[in-house]
Amino acid sequence: MASPRWYLNELAQAGPEHLDAAYVAGYDRKVGPEAVDDLPLLRELGLGREHTLIDLGAGTGALALAAAPFCRRVVAVDVSPAMLAVLRERAKGLGVGDLDVVQAGLLSYQHQGELADFVYCRIVLHHPPDFWKVVALARIAALLTPGGVLQLRDLVFSFNPAAMDAAIEDWLAGAGARPEDGWTRAELEEHLRQEYSTFSWLLEPMLERSGFEIQDAGHSTSRIFAAYVCIKI
Repeated sequence: MASPRWYLNELAQAGPEHLDAAYVAGYDRKVGPEAVDDLPLLRELGLGREHTLIDLGAGTGALALAAAPFCRRVVAVDVSPAMLAVLRERAKGLGVGDLDVVQAGLLSYQHQGELADFVYCRIVLHHPPDFWKVVALARIAALLTPGGVLQLRDLVFSFNPAAMDAAIEDWLAGAGARPEDGWTRAELEEHLRQEYSTFSWLLEPMLERSGFEIQDAGHSTSRIFAAYVCIKI
């Protein structure tokens, strides 16, 4: 089903770098192994062979490919054709044949089959503005069975406005010197100017209004990142 004409253009919001094959080739060096490191937590939360996992914003597929042997079904969803091209090539190389790969975004993914038991969404929700975050979260809730789990990680600011300048400057000071070393100061500054990270004290009510109960909320010591385990009510 086509989205209404007034819906956000997710491909335009993805950022041109995520659509560039040359950038995507070095993407995993920048982001590190954090996505794969989340698999043990998903398993602790009950992810098993009888379950369906949707990886929304799967990127080059690190989590989806690692999770596939442990699930009945994994659906890897990303808006970027360049990201999905790498994911498909990796799946082929690893012999992972039971992986559904879908080009779509938070606002456009149309699920087929039984509802999911788990949704994983890492460093994706900052792309749409807050209005569209709520739309996306409500759509995620609709993908899950009652009691289903959303594991959400993103750039989420847990400082108060009065502490903004100091917290942001501390974060920028720790940026990588070169793009191949990680996110540079220029890249983080561009994120602040052009993308839509929000405050924890705005996002958490959004989650609750969208049909979730927050089971666990973790905020980094830098007050820049947050991780949530949420249960579909």
